[in-house]
Amino acid sequence: MNMKRIASLLFVSVFAGAITLGAYKLFFEKENFTIITQDNNNGFANASYTPTSARGAGINEVDFTSAAENTVNAVVHVKNITISKAPANIFDIFYGNGGGRSVPQVGTGSGVIISSDGYIVTNNHVINKANQLQVTLNNNRTYNAELIGTDPNSDIALIKIDPEEKLPYLAFGDSDHTKIGEWVLAVGNPFNLTSTVTAGIVSAKARNLGKNQSFIQTDAAVNPGNSGGALVNTNGDLVGINTAITSQTGSYVGYSFAVPSNIAKKVVQDILEYGNVQKGFMGISPAPINTRDAIERGINNIDGVYIELVEEESAAQEAGIIVGDIIKKVDEIDVHKYPDLTGYLSTKRPGDTLQFLINRKDEELILPLTLKERQTLVVPEMGLEVKNLTEHDKKVYKTKTGVKIIGVPERYRGYGLSEKVIVKIDDNEIGNIDDAYNAFGGISKYGKTVITMLGSNGERDRLIFQ
Repeated sequence: MNMKRIASLLFVSVFAGAITLGAYKLFFEKENFTIITQDNNNGFANASYTPTSARGAGINEVDFTSAAENTVNAVVHVKNITISKAPANIFDIFYGNGGGRSVPQVGTGSGVIISSDGYIVTNNHVINKANQLQVTLNNNRTYNAELIGTDPNSDIALIKIDPEEKLPYLAFGDSDHTKIGEWVLAVGNPFNLTSTVTAGIVSAKARNLGKNQSFIQTDAAVNPGNSGGALVNTNGDLVGINTAITSQTGSYVGYSFAVPSNIAKKVVQDILEYGNVQKGFMGISPAPINTRDAIERGINNIDGVYIELVEEESAAQEAGIIVGDIIKKVDEIDVHKYPDLTGYLSTKRPGDTLQFLINRKDEELILPLTLKERQTLVVPEMGLEVKNLTEHDKKVYKTKTGVKIIGVPERYRGYGLSEKVIVKIDDNEIGNIDDAYNAFGGISKYGKTVITMLGSNGERDRLIFQ
């Protein structure tokens, strides 16, 4: 009798435990998975994922091994070989070598394979001025690489190797949905130590380092040589390209920065499709913060982007945005500060229509805005900032063509360049900012350049720069 009773109690206990475990699995335990899909627009893989939060999970409870193993095989060592002239010495002069000997200089960094046929994304500063590029895979095979295109503004470059076999690669994750506190891995080749993996968390997003860029900040250790390497989540999805550190020593001291994957992916797509980066502009300037005026006006306390200037004939003006509006949201992206806005705009192109949530005198408005092509440009060599003429400008300056100077570098102030319209550079007629870019880019550093300009009363000036 007692044995039957014990067996009966044991059966009830096991059955109750099974029900409890099944209910926990069904209602409380969420799967963390990766789905790889093929993007028909670019041929590169995208990943949809559930972010892994550090909250409620110790480092020993998060599995980094699978992500690390997949990532190290898709991260490469990039060698940049540049040829420079050594200073001439007495022997060079005696033996007729003149300008000195050619001396190779070698720089190193990292790169991330993003397609099985050998496309690799890295930093622009890793490959800048290279005479030769070499890529070494994790299996120690070395290939010469071809430069496909670069974007110095985002510090992203695309290079290509021609492997004999299909390569392992990383899928682009959606960096807009990375979370502060989420675990990430930085993978690269610091100090020529190949296939190095470090772990940390996302410590900030939309970090501005001086050019209104929008970086992911992490505390994963990144050192010289990591540039161009991968920042991945615990699923192994690419969420950033490691780019910079802040340090007084040149080595890691606690924080590192990565270009968000959405920006890197858009740059790569543009390079392949258009040959250059397509940038959509809305035509606003935010109010400066951390100034006495901003503090007195309470702008420092505003959550969002306070609009100080709306450019004439800009996308913002056509959308009905006015000075004093506060941008709170773009599409599904919350905007707390200006880099939140510029980071999202960096993933868009001219012609894209976005939905802006605006606060205007405590009233919320939703305004559709279609981005336009760039209206301003910093021209090569001289560094003048110019813009296309508006209809008002054409009437004031009595011209149908030209570009208006709106920014002058310190070294050229005093030449009377401000607010003038450039209509000709040497023998090149200037119709718009694209003409100005091409004309200034062709200027010889050692020759003379004649700039023909118009003043606000239609008077014509010519300046000769040596």
